[in-house]
Amino acid sequence: MIRQPRQLDTLGIVPSEDQVLLCRACPDLDEWPLRWQYDAADLAPGAAIVAAFKPFLLDLLHGGLAKRTFNRHRDNLWLLGGEMIRRRYDDPDLKRLPADQLLRRLIDADGGPLISPRISEAEQAAVDATCRKIYQFLTH
Repeated sequence: MIRQPRQLDTLGIVPSEDQVLLCRACPDLDEWPLRWQYDAADLAPGAAIVAAFKPFLLDLLHGGLAKRTFNRHRDNLWLLGGEMIRRRYDDPDLKRLPADQLLRRLIDADGGPLISPRISEAEQAAVDATCRKIYQFLTH
């Protein structure tokens, strides 16, 4: 059976069945914006980044990945989201972009941004693999 990707409405509202699935797999997902923030103005963009990640996380959950593989992608998304918030401070043009456009600007078919503060080469390679996967998800 070929599974069709689940569609979310324009508000990013996740159906309750999927919300339960996300809560089990990512119990702290709604806390990510608090952990990424430099100041209170970062909470809304952080929440928008989480909303942009949810369809991808759900696709991973519905894709039958091993728990360890899913957890690796989830953890890499957490790093990516923090980097997205940080980059908004370094580049005023990025600060004006909605979360989904910022995400598309920072990732491509080759991977994602270099994470700061610097992480190991192996950790960066794992983040790049997740970025390639989310890029593929967004473009297909």
